[in-house]
Amino acid sequence: MNDSVMALALAALLGLMIGSFLNVVIHRLPLMLQAQWDAPLGDTTHDASLSAPPFNLAVPRSHCPHCQHTLAWHENIPLLSFLRLRGRCAHCHTPIGWRYPAIELVTAGLFMWAAAEHGLSFQALVWAGFAAALVALAAIDADTRLLPDAITQPLGWAGLLAASLGLTGIGLNDALWGAAVGYLFLWTVYWLFKALTGKEGMGQGDFKLLAALGAWLGWHALLTLVLIASFSGVIGGLWLKLRGQLADNGELAFGPFLVLAGLWVMVFGPLPWFLI
Repeated sequence: MNDSVMALALAALLGLMIGSFLNVVIHRLPLMLQAQWDAPLGDTTHDASLSAPPFNLAVPRSHCPHCQHTLAWHENIPLLSFLRLRGRCAHCHTPIGWRYPAIELVTAGLFMWAAAEHGLSFQALVWAGFAAALVALAAIDADTRLLPDAITQPLGWAGLLAASLGLTGIGLNDALWGAAVGYLFLWTVYWLFKALTGKEGMGQGDFKLLAALGAWLGWHALLTLVLIASFSGVIGGLWLKLRGQLADNGELAFGPFLVLAGLWVMVFGPLPWFLI
């Protein structure tokens, strides 16, 4: 087995494992945030954490959400367990959502791209981490209309740090302007839309996500990011409307389309000027 094939195999294996962890993050992080928001402020007479069982990214162990069956190690192998169990819980036989293996496969594919593009290097690991964070953000926003600060803010700072270390191919100055202009652009759109309609057209998490993408991909990628995200968002909205799955108020999570745009630019680069 030559080195390039070995690199791709290792990247795929790591991607499947990270994808399995992302499934945990996607499910549990919004619940953890909601529990924090619901906790009473200034209540010193009762500590909910003393009565409630611990719930975080590490505990409890992975289990079936329907029958609460705790998964054995051989039921929790990324992708292989899904195939062996034929997409059903081993205990209650309830179907397992298709998105679990899909997240693992997408993450593995992105890790393989990083290895193919950068070899077995720290740079490849950095870009794989960037892609993994985007996958988690897309799925969380699609489910909950949330883009958690716990991911978007570290992602933005990591982009600036990676640029300063020469790991992204983007100069620190370009990364700083990418983050600043990315945030201010959607912030301006938000306030203009609110002034004209009296409604909020998007959440502030979208500002932070575009800022993070700008930090990783540079200010020169922002126009491509916005165009791809907007165009794919229109197509996605029309598709959901035709299927009768669009919310009654017409709201659509914008984060997944920003993520799609970010991954496009990561792999293919910004669109040529004559296409913009």
